[in-house]
Amino acid sequence: MDDFSPSDLKTILHSKRANMYYLEYCRVMQKDGRVLYLTEALSTSTSRENQYFNIPIANTTVLLLGNGTSITQAAMRMLAQAGVLVGFCGGGGTPLYMACEIEWFTPQSEYRPTEYLHGWMQFWFDDEKRLATAKAFQQARISFLEKVWQNDRDLKAEGFDFTNPQIQTALVPFHARTDAAKKQADLLLTEAQLTKALYKFAAHNTNAAEFTRQHQPAKDCSNKANDFLNHGNYLAYGLAASCLWVLGIPHGFAVMHGKTRRGALVFDVADLIKDALVLPWAFICAKENATEQEFRQQILQAFTDHKALEFMFNTVKQNALKDHSAQQIEAQNL
Repeated sequence: MDDFSPSDLKTILHSKRANMYYLEYCRVMQKDGRVLYLTEALSTSTSRENQYFNIPIANTTVLLLGNGTSITQAAMRMLAQAGVLVGFCGGGGTPLYMACEIEWFTPQSEYRPTEYLHGWMQFWFDDEKRLATAKAFQQARISFLEKVWQNDRDLKAEGFDFTNPQIQTALVPFHARTDAAKKQADLLLTEAQLTKALYKFAAHNTNAAEFTRQHQPAKDCSNKANDFLNHGNYLAYGLAASCLWVLGIPHGFAVMHGKTRRGALVFDVADLIKDALVLPWAFICAKENATEQEFRQQILQAFTDHKALEFMFNTVKQNALKDHSAQQIEAQNL
């Protein structure tokens, strides 16, 4: 370990990292140059023994610490060196109780790139350019939905087919209203209408006809779809926060949300993948009466299979560095 340096922890690009962790009832610590979490397990009827499990931090983006967890200073130091974002949350991954940068504890680093922030600032203070970028985000969101639902055999087997007439019918007014939007509020209303249509489609598709969207955790197990949606959304927020931290763009420079929420760019970026991945799997896992852990494993695998984090990086980078001149914006709006 004498030859080990913090740079060795960053050899895997964040956009290529595969792991997110939600831990509860354990202690996270540093031991022998590794980050581990310690749990207790019954070894006999009267005694307990400690069990250590390694966290491969060089291939990890986000660590969520739930009920009954603690973490040592040494572990936080190594997580920061590896560029892992940490958040303290309630049971099931929601809600976030304590974080910096609005959503997460972000590692301190003075050497992140500045070109993406400079590009973002070139358009952000101009209302028309910011609106054009918001529209581009909405178009990217639907493109990702189309790509995932057309290529994922498991989703198709469950009836989530992009060519379904109900989906295509909902997209017609979405595209028309998005193109005609004059302000962010118009886009938010159009987005809400599409999401409502997708909820209705997913509920019908999974025999959850009485589904009603609720953002607060349910007190019983009768509404698992809502709990899975909440949990999956927070995992998507973790990916979005990691993407923005790596690119050096503060979370307050949102293009759609953000009138009253200083961390709203996290929500904008997370929205790129939520409809395509979190929404269908939340309903499917609820129909199958999956456990919270089974749903989490499924959604994390879906993030990896469809390269969700890489898609976030590419979309944000493309919009940060593209030509935002007046002529270009006018051409986009034609």
